[in-house]
Amino acid sequence: MSERKQYILSKKWSRFFLVQALYEWQLNQSNISSIARHFSENALFEKANNEYFHELLQQITQNRNDLDAMITPYIDRELDLIDPVERAILWLGCYELKFHPELPYKVVINEALELAKKFGAEGSHRYINSILDKVVKASKGA
Repeated sequence: MSERKQYILSKKWSRFFLVQALYEWQLNQSNISSIARHFSENALFEKANNEYFHELLQQITQNRNDLDAMITPYIDRELDLIDPVERAILWLGCYELKFHPELPYKVVINEALELAKKFGAEGSHRYINSILDKVVKASKGA
C-alpha cells in the first residue's frame, strides 16, 4: 500500500475511534485523557493516526460551543435532543470543515456519512448530509 493511501486510511481509523470517544465523553463526561488512553489500548488503534485522533478529541471538546453554533441554524430540534452519535459526527464534520481547509469538503462530508452509516440510527446519514451541506453552503456564502 502506498504511503499516501496508508495516511488516508489512518485518518479514517482516527475518525472511527473519535466518534466512539466523543460518544463516551458526552454520556459520561469523563476526562478526555482517560478516554484517549482507553482507546489507545485497543489493538486496532495502531491503525489510527494517533496525532490526528488526539488533535480531534482535544480540539472538538474544547471548541464544542463554536461547533454547536455552526450546527444550530440547520437543525430541526433542540441541540440537546440530537442523538449523541449524530452530534459527535456533526462536530467532527464541522471541525474538519472549519479547521482543516486542506481537506476537500466533499471528503469531509463523505467521511461523516460513512461514520453515520456505521454508528448512527437508520437514516441518520441523510440528516447529517443535509446539515453539513448547509454548513458548507453558508461558509461559502451561498
